[in-house]
Amino acid sequence: MPIHDWTRISSGGFHSFHQDWTIEIYRTLNRGLLPPGYAAFTDLKVDGREPDVATIRSVDLPPPGGPAVADRPRARQTARVESDSATYARKANRISVQHEFGAVVAIIEIVSPGNKDSRHAIKAFIDKALDFLRAGVNLVVVDLFPPTPRDPAGIHQAIWENLTDEPFEARPDDKPLTVASYDATNDLTAYVDPVAVGDTLPDAPLFLTRGWHVNIPLERTYQASWNETPQLIRDRVAPPGAA
Repeated sequence: MPIHDWTRISSGGFHSFHQDWTIEIYRTLNRGLLPPGYAAFTDLKVDGREPDVATIRSVDLPPPGGPAVADRPRARQTARVESDSATYARKANRISVQHEFGAVVAIIEIVSPGNKDSRHAIKAFIDKALDFLRAGVNLVVVDLFPPTPRDPAGIHQAIWENLTDEPFEARPDDKPLTVASYDATNDLTAYVDPVAVGDTLPDAPLFLTRGWHVNIPLERTYQASWNETPQLIRDRVAPPGAA
């Protein structure tokens, strides 16, 4: 199923789909995709300072086994750096993946329009992404909205340029949307797929511990949520020829 054009509706309209999609991903992870000892949770973002993630990822985790794999993930773009509307955005769920030892090992963020509609909003989003990565928490960011004047090269580049002075491969002009996975367990590595309206979503590697990940079926979960989306919204955002 192709990615739909979510710029055609209000932030509130996307918020409804966003919440359902995060729940679908959360359920999929917990239905056997995550290995034993790991669980996904939906976390509601709130106003004010969030807990310092550096204090909750406190153990060196063993290899997970189960459905997790150690193969190098597939992505269109890869780079490594050495380790060393706003209301709806605030209300949007994120997904955290935790180990039974009490460590938050990964965060999944689906970008809302409000995350990018002001300098303050995008700075808050990027700062939190940096907090996670610098604390060794793995991160997946899915952005189905085109760049704005505040992230002219896309959300991944806005994060990357705050991590390193090393350039990242340029995003193709015809692929303005982004699926990015960050492995923060060793040398920080980014796996990025630029996508566009009309494309099929790629699987996204979700890193759990050093060298181990599972693949999030973004396309399958997106389609499941789309099937529950009200027809009024479907008619507005579907590209020509799409269901």
